[in-house]
Amino acid sequence: MNGMIDRDPIVASRAQYDLVVVGGGIYGVMLTLESARRGLRPLLLERDDYGAATSWNSLRIIHGGLRYLQKADLARFRESIAERQWWLREFPDLVEPLTCLMPLYGRGLKRPAIFRLALAINAWLSPTRNQNLRPDRCLPPGRVVTPVEVVELFPQVDRAGLRGGGVWYDAIAPDLQRLIIECLHWACACGATCLNYVRAERLLRAGDGVAGVEAADRIDNRKLAFCAPVVITAAGPWCREVAAAFDRDYPQLFRPSVAFNVLLNREPLSSAALAVAPRRKGAGMYFVVPWKGRILAGTYHAPRPDGAAPEPPDNELVGRYLEDLNAAIPGMDLALKDVLRVHWGYLPAARAGLARQADRPVVMDHAVQGGPRGLFSVSGVKFTTARRVAGQVLESIAARRLIRLAESNGERPTGRTVPTLSAIRQWLRESPDQAQRFIAQLRKEESAITVEDLLLRRTDWGMDPRQMSEMERMIEALTRLACSRGQERSVPCSYSE
Repeated sequence: MNGMIDRDPIVASRAQYDLVVVGGGIYGVMLTLESARRGLRPLLLERDDYGAATSWNSLRIIHGGLRYLQKADLARFRESIAERQWWLREFPDLVEPLTCLMPLYGRGLKRPAIFRLALAINAWLSPTRNQNLRPDRCLPPGRVVTPVEVVELFPQVDRAGLRGGGVWYDAIAPDLQRLIIECLHWACACGATCLNYVRAERLLRAGDGVAGVEAADRIDNRKLAFCAPVVITAAGPWCREVAAAFDRDYPQLFRPSVAFNVLLNREPLSSAALAVAPRRKGAGMYFVVPWKGRILAGTYHAPRPDGAAPEPPDNELVGRYLEDLNAAIPGMDLALKDVLRVHWGYLPAARAGLARQADRPVVMDHAVQGGPRGLFSVSGVKFTTARRVAGQVLESIAARRLIRLAESNGERPTGRTVPTLSAIRQWLRESPDQAQRFIAQLRKEESAITVEDLLLRRTDWGMDPRQMSEMERMIEALTRLACSRGQERSVPCSYSE
């Protein structure tokens, strides 16, 4: 198979599937990929666009789990190391090493001697972290550097009481939207079917078991049935909503907290990602990440009342975060006018009403709770380990004899090259036919239905809202050109409910 993400809900409804995955964030995508690689025929249903919510709004760091050493959580540490290695090995053109720097001021666990010990343990417990990696994707061992070296790496660092710095290496996916799409291409090459803008509405039953789902195509409002003996919901913040529609509400699946990152209209302060915190007791640690000539900073966590209507962080909350960054980095002087975009979403809280994120994913077999046999819900906590959780879920379901897994198979299709914003601007000015062909290809092969899908989740052309407006105008002009030539409309159109 060619790996094309072919959106044809009517044809898809005529097939029989081994399982239906509801939710197209990273957990749903990895469940689809891992099941297809293991010989199953999965169907993925996403009511909006792939990775459009929590996954797209992440900080884009593929964490190796150094922070888990602080809690002596060796199981999560090893899982994170292994999964970071997997991302670097399988997607070397989309996942790259990230140098991280934490200024050390000689307090508590952030003393140079303690950090040096943590880095030594990190190296000792991850001897194979670079195994089978491309040479330019291998991660060096961490080190503790002198105050002079910290200043060289990070000139704006708070120098009062500076004792040195901890340097370690993680990974980052600068074009995380492409990473999600390439995982879908791989899944489709292995036999998966993926449909965006299709909302799963009702569970189909056969006795006490699952028979599939009834869904609505949000493009033409057509109702369709998709048949499978297993349904896995991985709808992120909406997993309770889906569970309630298919069975009943389970509060333990997801207790929401607000999390957000900000894209700042400032040049990077360092070539390294900076781990900084206001110098006060109990202050949170934030990452200030260089991203394509600008700064991506986060993550700020805040509590959210259970049942409250979804709404983005207000200016007061964002302002509080900027105050923290200003306190952590002297002279930063950030204000709301410096924020280009707020990447926000909901993460599972450790307990209702808390800002602190849950530590572990929740995997629920509804049959154990008296619900339908063959219905499962998954609520994940971390992008990096989504594939590992997916494999564990599938193995658990196989142990119940609801599916039969084969050995992992299927080569990943060659990654697609996406032109930069400057390149597409030049195409639109000088070679509109070439731009039109490329955009038509994204629409056909990657199910880019709306302009937002194209500009935010297949490319990064619209990350700066000012660029978004410019690109929308250019694409509208390209559409008019195609129509004036009597050609089939070959660029995405707007979509609403």
